[in-house]
Amino acid sequence: MSTAMITGPTAGLGLRFAHHLARRGHDLVLVARDEARLAGVADELRTTYDVDVEVLPADLGDRDQLARIEARLADMDQPVDLLVNNAGFGLKERFLDNDVATEQAMLDVLIIAVMRLSHAALGAMSARGHGGLINVSSVAAYLPRGTYGAAKSWVNSFGEWAAAEYATDDLRVMTLCPGFTRTEFHERMDVARGSAPDFMWLDADFVVTRALADYDLGRTLSVPGAQYKLVAALTRLVPHRALQAAQSLGRR
Repeated sequence: MSTAMITGPTAGLGLRFAHHLARRGHDLVLVARDEARLAGVADELRTTYDVDVEVLPADLGDRDQLARIEARLADMDQPVDLLVNNAGFGLKERFLDNDVATEQAMLDVLIIAVMRLSHAALGAMSARGHGGLINVSSVAAYLPRGTYGAAKSWVNSFGEWAAAEYATDDLRVMTLCPGFTRTEFHERMDVARGSAPDFMWLDADFVVTRALADYDLGRTLSVPGAQYKLVAALTRLVPHRALQAAQSLGRR
């Protein structure tokens, strides 16, 4: 039986990934800051799907705690077959309205943690000759949306390169770029659902279903939803200044 590690599995896309992968029969390793909530999710998954669930409470913005998760991924005696780098958060305020420590904390989770966990996972998976990564990015990577969009652009670029450098029939790297999705993500940012039109909001189960289908097909990029496939395509054609005019979406 294969094992999947998911970061940020207590809500939103991470929680849906946990349910979908457990339903497929994967044992799970769950990584999140909230230990009590993590334990509750683990109990639910064990009871519902009869899978083994290991919990690793950790703040991925803390290098010492992050190192523990890296070590778990590198453990050849307890192989992780799939890593879903999902943990993250956004900032509602504009760059100069946030203190620099807050901006740094976001980049530590969105870039540093993704890089270090991917390095640990790919090292072990390459040695075994099989495994996979799904790095959760965002359609914001295609748009000029401050440091969040810049961080996700890094995830996209890294994923494209890693897929070409390391992916084989038995080792896959895929980048997932969802758009606005009905999760706690925007609520935690105090962003109202009315900040974007209704037709732009996706269901979390839909996003994960499409992501796993694309992963099964060996695709290196997954952009769920026809509207977001169009957005991703248009960003290659629309003048940069016009894209900047749309950056206020999702902030109100």
